[in-house]
Amino acid sequence: MRNRDVSGRRAAAVTALRSLLTVTALVVVYFNVPVRTSPTVSGWFLLAAGLVGFSVLLAAQVRSITRAERPRMRAVEVLATIAPMIVLLFAMSYYVLATNTTSAFSQPLSRMDALYFAVTVFATVGFGDIVARSSTARAIVTLQMVGDLIVLGLGLRVLVGAVQIGLTRKRGEERDPELAQPQPTMR
Repeated sequence: MRNRDVSGRRAAAVTALRSLLTVTALVVVYFNVPVRTSPTVSGWFLLAAGLVGFSVLLAAQVRSITRAERPRMRAVEVLATIAPMIVLLFAMSYYVLATNTTSAFSQPLSRMDALYFAVTVFATVGFGDIVARSSTARAIVTLQMVGDLIVLGLGLRVLVGAVQIGLTRKRGEERDPELAQPQPTMR
């Protein structure tokens, strides 16, 4: 039993460290990715491309949970990555929009300001110091609010379902190791 506790603690530490490193890398990329100011690179295009990429990544992550040795730990790691990722995606969209359309928000937005605004929208606190003024900015903010609810509600449900599938698979393998291996076919 003690060996299992040590193994579980080690796995939890590795999961926490990997999540921290992933989020750190995402933040570093956010602050350092070059963004050209151009009306042709709209916040909408960036957001749409990011959401498609996010959806593909999320689907792959859900699949990885169902196949993981420790599905619960994997789900925690995925959640610790996808929440900051969606916030950073919207922050970058706000930054690009504010850079290309100076009247989009109540004040000019630096990358830090855009991240701050995205976090306040995600956390639903909305301090009111930064306000979306243009229709485009308000539409993107509204999309983030709805998206945040979907990520939190439906996303958590999908992750819990993936954990249940992974645990069921793992229990089946532990009971009968031959069930986990393909059986030879007879002709």
